[in-house]
Amino acid sequence: MKRFLRTISCAAAAAVLFVFALSAAGCASSGGKTVLRVYNWEDYISQPDGSSDEYVDLIAKFEEENPGVTVEYSTFGTNENMYNELKINAAGYDLVCPSDYMIMKMIDEDMVEPFTDDFLANSNYAKYASPYIKDLFEQNEWTRYAAAYMWGTMGYVYNPELVSAEDLSSWAGIWSGKYDHMSTIKDSVRDSYFLGVAYVYREELAALAKEYGAGNMTLSDEKYAEYNEKVTAIMNRTDEDTLEKVKSALLDLKQYLYGFEVDSGKQDMITGKISINFAWSGDAVFAMDDAEPYTDENGREIPGIYLNYIVPGECSNIWFDGWVMPKGANVELAQKFIDFLSRPENAVANMNFIGYTSAVAGDEVYEEMIDWYDESAEGTPGFDEDGNALVPYDLNYFFGGTGNYDDYVIYVSEDSLNRQISAQYPTEQVIVRSAVMQHFDNETTAAVNEMWEEVKGLPIPVWAYIVIAVIIALILVAALSYIYKGKRREPKPKKGYRIQKKGA
Repeated sequence: MKRFLRTISCAAAAAVLFVFALSAAGCASSGGKTVLRVYNWEDYISQPDGSSDEYVDLIAKFEEENPGVTVEYSTFGTNENMYNELKINAAGYDLVCPSDYMIMKMIDEDMVEPFTDDFLANSNYAKYASPYIKDLFEQNEWTRYAAAYMWGTMGYVYNPELVSAEDLSSWAGIWSGKYDHMSTIKDSVRDSYFLGVAYVYREELAALAKEYGAGNMTLSDEKYAEYNEKVTAIMNRTDEDTLEKVKSALLDLKQYLYGFEVDSGKQDMITGKISINFAWSGDAVFAMDDAEPYTDENGREIPGIYLNYIVPGECSNIWFDGWVMPKGANVELAQKFIDFLSRPENAVANMNFIGYTSAVAGDEVYEEMIDWYDESAEGTPGFDEDGNALVPYDLNYFFGGTGNYDDYVIYVSEDSLNRQISAQYPTEQVIVRSAVMQHFDNETTAAVNEMWEEVKGLPIPVWAYIVIAVIIALILVAALSYIYKGKRREPKPKKGYRIQKKGA
């Protein structure tokens, strides 16, 4: 019997292993094709949208260039959803696109595969990724495990006809009844926590900027690294005192907000439902583009509004999303896909569709930006059609060394300095005062999440506590009264019977 049971057990185990092997094989190939499993944010790659044929289908293009390969493409809505999915299905994906702090978390937890030396030295990413982005990754030791995809800042997109730019030159601008129920902030704990910290420590940040003379500082300044390190330390504080101050600040802000949002803010700006939105720079570009007046295909003038973007003076957040390869990924194929996306013409296609700024530079991207933003009259760079001098917008920090231009400068009007180009490519003066969100450990994450839940919850007013207490008291009195009376009362006789008195 024991031998029989051992035989059955071995057979069962073999069957399980066989099924598992088939499943694993199915992940790597489908119908004789090799499968690349990509997990990305929603609407975060160029693809046909049904309304226009101007968008490139990059997935189809990649498959066409790589016969025998099919891309299994799926999307997620938050970093946390992506992370939880990988914990459940670690071998389910070859390439995922988390944000900065989640990339750090995944690296710390040994969840990702390293890139090969050949990719880091000879790929399109190595050739065309912005030198600023590559330096940022190198300084933070992310280069071996992550390739930047999109990047930007956080600031306020606003309607200049209804909102003063001076008011928004500080993060404190929306903590005011002046713009009561005219603004929204992110329904995202990490982003809105960053906003709260910037508000709480705005005076300390302003004093630090004054001490270092950060107003005109560039990335090549010898004091840049030291100054930026101190800004980053302030903006990633999570001590108990900071958590309490941020909670108090966000609860105070809540009374003036129109609401919290993740994706609806840009549309609410376009329709005029709100006048200020705490926004990712990519969403700011989308809102500014779509809100503008334009002439349709029938020659009709469609009214709109001109929106602006501003990064407050105290600091900002340099955010980025990047590609990482989970443990067990098909490294060769995943790297081939990143290499494909890092071609400048494909970076342009992505920027056209998404509205965000690619980490890829190169002359084709720069020339597209000239086409989008440069206001020079033909043949007279630096001057508009009326002969008025334009403002030089220096992009050498981003594009330098990735192409054949000696100088990467775009000429724009004064009004344009507060619009799309400043959201797409922040100036060096904005970058030097911008911090990257760091990865919090589990204990800190739990504390920050608890704080956020209190902010998002609806506080019960004092009068409600009084009413609740009175109701509870009345219930207790009624219950005690019932028990007391019940002990003194004789039970009712059953129908047709009488209770005989004692002693009767």
